Amino acid sequence: MEIVEGPRVVSKPEIHYVGIRVTTPFRGMLAVRNTLMDELCTWGPGRLFHRLHVIDMNGPMDMEVGLVVPEPHEGDDRVRPGVLPAGRYACLTYVNHARRANKLLLEWTRDNGHALDRQDGPGGDHFACRYEAFVTDPRVERMKTKWQVELNIRLAESAVSR
Repeated sequence: MEIVEGPRVVSKPEIHYVGIRVTTPFRGMLAVRNTLMDELCTWGPGRLFHRLHVIDMNGPMDMEVGLVVPEPHEGDDRVRPGVLPAGRYACLTYVNHARRANKLLLEWTRDNGHALDRQDGPGGDHFACRYEAFVTDPRVERMKTKWQVELNIRLAESAVSR
């Protein structure tokens, strides 16, 4: 794993997108993600991202693939409009090894006194907003091991950093 930037805390504005949300097992999730990214690319240019709403490593994952749009969009029966909420996020930009990057960012937030905007619930960990934005455009660079990815996890409003 190569760390490009971070870990750090950043403030992000509200971001509009269109996306496809599905439930899929953890095993095979990335193949589903790739298929959904290809489908969303027909909606035009824009930055792609992979959002995890609910994480259950032993069960179904509630995930979404999105495409950032410059203004709110209606979508259709399958592709729905959405918003990545404004707020403070723990952020890390990396290349390769998503699981290691996620572990590193989660440990960093804990070790630095940041509380994540998440809760335990039925079916796993429910996140207010946790997503990986593709800095490298997957439409241009097909080798996933070369992608720069910005991992973002929203911090709780009451989170106080040390």
